[in-house]
Amino acid sequence: MKPLEEKVRALVDALESLPTAVQTVTVTGDENDMRVDRFLEARFPGLSFSHIQRVIRKGELRVNGRRADSKDRLKAGQAVRIPPLRVDTPKAPGELTGKGADDLAFLKSITLYEDDDVLVLNKPFGLAVQGGSGTTRHVDGMLEVMRDRHGQRPRLVHRIDKDTAGCLLVAKTRFAASTLAKSFRSRDARKVYWALVAGVPRPHQGRISTYLAKEEVERDSFMRVAKHGEEGASHAITYYAVVETAAQKLAWISLKPVTGRTHQLRAHCAHIKHPIVGDPKYFSIENWQLPGGVQNRLHLLARRIALPHPRGGMIDVSAPLPPHMQQSWNLLGLDADRYDPIVEAPEK
Repeated sequence: MKPLEEKVRALVDALESLPTAVQTVTVTGDENDMRVDRFLEARFPGLSFSHIQRVIRKGELRVNGRRADSKDRLKAGQAVRIPPLRVDTPKAPGELTGKGADDLAFLKSITLYEDDDVLVLNKPFGLAVQGGSGTTRHVDGMLEVMRDRHGQRPRLVHRIDKDTAGCLLVAKTRFAASTLAKSFRSRDARKVYWALVAGVPRPHQGRISTYLAKEEVERDSFMRVAKHGEEGASHAITYYAVVETAAQKLAWISLKPVTGRTHQLRAHCAHIKHPIVGDPKYFSIENWQLPGGVQNRLHLLARRIALPHPRGGMIDVSAPLPPHMQQSWNLLGLDADRYDPIVEAPEK
């Protein structure tokens, strides 16, 4: 069968497999711990994201007789009531044109690693991972152009901030998404970040352990250090190591987060009085001036990600410095090939 015919057949199969009446299905072992919305997306390729959310929001989908939230995680053996579903009328498959072709070319240009299950992207500074208020261009939206012949689209495994550059892990299959998500939850995924900070931390290697809670101020929000037991506070642990310094005014540090809290590294660097250069939320040293030639952009790179591959072996990928950080490294005489001492930091 020709590739085009296979795509057409897959689309027809997806349409024919949709329930036209209420049905109850059982969560399989392979679907254990899968989010409700991902469960629907995997079971019925071709369903639009908006339709999935609408079905769940209206309470038409029930788990063991109860309403469910999109983020709820299913357990093997649970009974899921599924209402009649529909897919948006698919476009005839063929060559991508216009924005779709541009998005695919862009994703290919920032790909650091790819196989049948996994994709690691080198996300640029300033590009959002997911959509939000006023955000129309983001990685998650672009992944739509990478649906396979069965209608499955790649899924984000984790997220990094809009202004953080570097390694972003994406699962291309349902199996990979489930397996990689478990690696993150069990902390088997090792992540290393590079940052340029104000001053030089003492000691040169250390562990930062705090509780962090979200604080809302007018229309903005940030993470603040909180007390143990405080409502909404989560424990956060980061190991750091100074790699190289520039006239004792700036330091290139390597960071290994044990936990994965929102803005954890940015808040932790600010907490030890060495905020990350160019951070619009957490840099608050009065009368501090950027060295000449250093751009006022967040100097934080998701440098490396290493974790077990879903089918055996390891994924171990590193991202290069983004242009604005490379410019700073050149100006300050920092050697990006220097030995990174954070590799010796504990994993827990």
